[in-house]
Amino acid sequence: MKILIIQTGGTIDKDYPKTNKGYAFEIDEPAVKRVLENAFTGFEYEVVSLLKKDSLEITDEDRFYLKNYIQDSGANRILITHGSDTMPETARFLNNISGKTIVLTGAYRPERFSNSDAAFNIGVAIGALNTMEEGTFIAMNGLVFPANRVGKNANTGMFENL
Repeated sequence: MKILIIQTGGTIDKDYPKTNKGYAFEIDEPAVKRVLENAFTGFEYEVVSLLKKDSLEITDEDRFYLKNYIQDSGANRILITHGSDTMPETARFLNNISGKTIVLTGAYRPERFSNSDAAFNIGVAIGALNTMEEGTFIAMNGLVFPANRVGKNANTGMFENL
């Protein structure tokens, strides 16, 4: 099995590169590369950076670009790292791509932080790619949700079935 991993940005990929005079998180290189380099993976993967945006900045034009990239790729198993704020919107946008299993995941804290949930979420997402049939899903909070029945609770920040 080979997985195409697409970076779109979000907290999972954020870093704090400033050492002087400033404060600003920036989208860094794909966090998933660092996570998988430290894992004993039994599968092949390719990592592509398509966007480096906070999910609140992702537009419908970006989603069309992402969808076209996925449709044109030869991959049938796709992991997308994405910011959590608009992850359900992007998942629903990608939900009608036939012949593909797509799982979106992210993190509440950057992968660079010692208490990040990034590695856990990536692991759950890869597990889902190994077991789910065709469709689009979100893997967050240790759970996997179908794209058409998931939302992010505005009060708790947790993903839940709609």
